[in-house]
Amino acid sequence: MILVTGLSGFTGRHLAERLRARGARVVGLSNSGQGEGEIACDLTDAVAVRNVIAELRPTHVAHLVAISFVGHGNPRAFYDVNLFGTLNLLEALAALPKPPRKILITSSANIYGSPSVEVIDESVCPAPVNHYACSKLAMEHMVHTWFDRLPIVMVRPFNYTGVGQDEKFLIPKIVSHFRRRAPFIELGNLDVSRDFSDVRDVAGIYAALLLDVVGGEGETYNVCSGRAYSLR
Repeated sequence: MILVTGLSGFTGRHLAERLRARGARVVGLSNSGQGEGEIACDLTDAVAVRNVIAELRPTHVAHLVAISFVGHGNPRAFYDVNLFGTLNLLEALAALPKPPRKILITSSANIYGSPSVEVIDESVCPAPVNHYACSKLAMEHMVHTWFDRLPIVMVRPFNYTGVGQDEKFLIPKIVSHFRRRAPFIELGNLDVSRDFSDVRDVAGIYAALLLDVVGGEGETYNVCSGRAYSLR
């Protein structure tokens, strides 16, 4: 059984589709528990997380839950969910009689900030510039302390988009304004280039790392297309 935190979210839905197509049984966690195959569980509640994990005993875990919108209005929430929520999950998984065979933890390429190098690989020193990125980098450092106890692989996805993404993100926002024939649109800094992937490709990579790739534990991988697009 594969546990996907954030199953009903943008990425979770696409990952679940990939996994179920391969015959996997997929169960998710969310605050509401109202989505298909979901169980209600607040990741910031350590006791609740431990109880649910003890009952489920997953063989694989994809941890996708995060507050990911950089403009989120409550800075503390980034750390409560992205850092301490992840800690609660890892503690619960480590307490199982038999740990999962593979745990995928999603970080973010946002941790790199705005480096001056042309190619951003995993060796580039992180330089986060917002609370979202800081919380993800703090999470990474915390996760490293579990590498000797749990079979963890970590990913740093760059930007990706697709059907179902919230309109507060760049591509859906532009599409929505175009569809509504809005007379104007407010955007941020356009004098940058960004790597954009299709969420279906990202979900495929996550599924492969969980089920196909032998080893990889203790490693961190960038997930991207390798092509930059100018926002202008």
